[in-house]
Amino acid sequence: MMALLKKRDVAWLSCLLFSLFVGTAAWGEDFDVRERVTKGTLEYGLLGGYWKGNDLFQNAPSTNREAIYILPQLGLVFTDEIGSGLLAGNVEGLIEPVAAHYYEPFSASLFGGSLVLKYNFLSFGRWMPFWDAGAGMSWTDLAPRIPEQSTQFNFILQTGPGVSYFVSENWAVTAGFRFHHISNANIGDRNTGLNAWLFNLGVSFFSP
Repeated sequence: MMALLKKRDVAWLSCLLFSLFVGTAAWGEDFDVRERVTKGTLEYGLLGGYWKGNDLFQNAPSTNREAIYILPQLGLVFTDEIGSGLLAGNVEGLIEPVAAHYYEPFSASLFGGSLVLKYNFLSFGRWMPFWDAGAGMSWTDLAPRIPEQSTQFNFILQTGPGVSYFVSENWAVTAGFRFHHISNANIGDRNTGLNAWLFNLGVSFFSP
């Protein structure tokens, strides 16, 4: 029952954010995102995510793992525009703390953070597709209660695509999809690893 409520909460929040920000798109004049997201631009973001274990590398226990993630973000665009055509873009670095609540196979928590690199594609008007990749560290009391991990301290690796849609000059709604991996790098006696898909949705403010 709890899992069903959590999924309904995520779906309701997703629909609300989508309706709110797409509905306000007409408030701002059209603009080219390449004129807004430039070297030195700061990004302040907040993402909510649904984390679902997978069996991509044949570690079957992970398929019964589910969680809700909260991912604040602080980013800085490092480069001027590079490349040309559809691949034109710039590179952004982000600090991304994480807090998570696991509700399958039992109640547990995760806290930590990652450093993330993101390539922003700038040739699509209000739309800004991107690909990001990050690495970090975490503590979770899932372990040692699960067979995959024996240590509460673990490392995080993650990567995947996403897109931001600018509803005004400064505000964007963002959706993304990542492959997410948690493991202890063999510092414990068990290290099968937790593999998952992380679906996220949130908002970002770009300044100055």
